[in-house]
Amino acid sequence: MMTTYISILRGINVSGQKKILMADLKALYETLKFTDVATYIQSGNVVFRADKKAANAELAGKIEQAISKKYKFDVPVIVRTADEMKKAVASNPFVKDKKIDVEKLHVTFLSETAEQLNLESIKKIEFPPDQFVIIGQEIFLHCPKSYGETKLSNKFFESKLKVTATTRNWKTVNTLVDIAGKI
Repeated sequence: MMTTYISILRGINVSGQKKILMADLKALYETLKFTDVATYIQSGNVVFRADKKAANAELAGKIEQAISKKYKFDVPVIVRTADEMKKAVASNPFVKDKKIDVEKLHVTFLSETAEQLNLESIKKIEFPPDQFVIIGQEIFLHCPKSYGETKLSNKFFESKLKVTATTRNWKTVNTLVDIAGKI
């Protein structure tokens, strides 16, 4: 039984660092026996199909190892099933607010569910006008000015929650769900 997955790589092709061409990334996934591999934009978004027996973290580890072996640098990878990504899209609490510009929405994906103690420690932190809501392994962000200027960065969440994180804008998240629905 094959399942459609979406993997999100952190920190590739940013300011000339950790450069990986998407065609090469697609080929790397195919060497891992993944099928129907499709990439989206240069920041490391890959939709693919794999055997359902593999857990998300197991697939992420396999991809991380292959990248490290081929490129000699480490790249954190977060994997979700297409269904989990659809659920994340449906769960975004900011979408319901008609006053919010969807262009200012982002989702930070966590590699695993943060420990309750760490979640509690972050709940009272505020950086207005930016807002965040944590639901499971996703953090929904509304940054009315600019994500580039927010303090609610991957590093902020990683240091507070003690898990790996990577963020995508709302358009990218929705596009990945659309691509996953077509393969």
